[in-house]
Amino acid sequence: MTPSPDPAPAERPERQRLQMADIARIAGVSVATVSRALNGSPEVSAATRQRISELARSLNYTINIGAKNLRLRHNRTVAVVIPYDRRARQHVSDPFFLAMLGSLADALTDRGFDMLVSRVDADRLELTSQAWDTGTAMGVILIGQWHSHEQINQMAERGVPLVVWGAQIPVQRYCSVGGDNATGGSLATQHLLERGCQRIVFMGDPELPEVAQRLRGHRQALAEAGLAAVPALELHTPFDASQARADLSRLIESGTAFDAVFACSDVLAMAVVQVLRAHGKDVPRDVAVVGYDDIEWASHAYPPLTTVRQPVAVAGVEIVNALLDIVAGEVVPPRTLAVELVVRRSSLR
Repeated sequence: MTPSPDPAPAERPERQRLQMADIARIAGVSVATVSRALNGSPEVSAATRQRISELARSLNYTINIGAKNLRLRHNRTVAVVIPYDRRARQHVSDPFFLAMLGSLADALTDRGFDMLVSRVDADRLELTSQAWDTGTAMGVILIGQWHSHEQINQMAERGVPLVVWGAQIPVQRYCSVGGDNATGGSLATQHLLERGCQRIVFMGDPELPEVAQRLRGHRQALAEAGLAAVPALELHTPFDASQARADLSRLIESGTAFDAVFACSDVLAMAVVQVLRAHGKDVPRDVAVVGYDDIEWASHAYPPLTTVRQPVAVAGVEIVNALLDIVAGEVVPPRTLAVELVVRRSSLR
């Protein structure tokens, strides 16, 4: 008796339903590549995505959305992604990142979730969604927008459960949680003006959304005091201490007069103090210094650093709550958290 041929893929009974592994075997790629391709991940080349999609259609294969959703509901892992910007050279060891990771870890642990930490190139921020695309994580927390606002919008449009620590930006289609950067910039500059400072150096990279808002607050405080912003006193310095030292040294050597520095991170501010001392300037008698973030080191610096305190402890809870609401299907608007000025000796002239 001649055995009957195997049924065509479209005719297979449900118990023999075509699996993703079958597609991978036919296409000669890994299961992970098939998963990413069918989920539209840009990590897979456009040609490979098209080839796998056409193969899946020819075999009447569709993603089992129900199974994927069931897997994600049982998933208790949240991906926390820290972008790496080659221009800024800000490392995971940066005290602000460590403080934020600690806050998120505490908040996730309190809710019974695990945390998966990873880094992606800031120029390829679309890779942030990889952990969710593959089912490794139920949602994603991204620390910082960097220069990739539109890429984050595209992930949100694709349905990736995502919350960003960062600034609220016009035409934003994702949920962000962040400090009130414009108010923070204004508080720092108002304080320096009240201490009698007139020529205040602003140090930070305004291409980053959070820093741009701090610069706006700085300029607003100057305008309210009747002072014009001086371009030569705005140093577009990335979050890199060595670059901060170089930029401020050049400013001093150029003979440009200034009596205060507002740096957009405490790490930058501490680098500023080092340079000022090396050039024989006393802090705060000759130059007052204000930082941003209020990292743990700020109160132990010499002199102790005046700074704008970021709401890091509250932020972890707010970010995790927002992500869980999004996973549950809710529409969550951006949240802006209050900041405060912490006055210490570095600015008390």
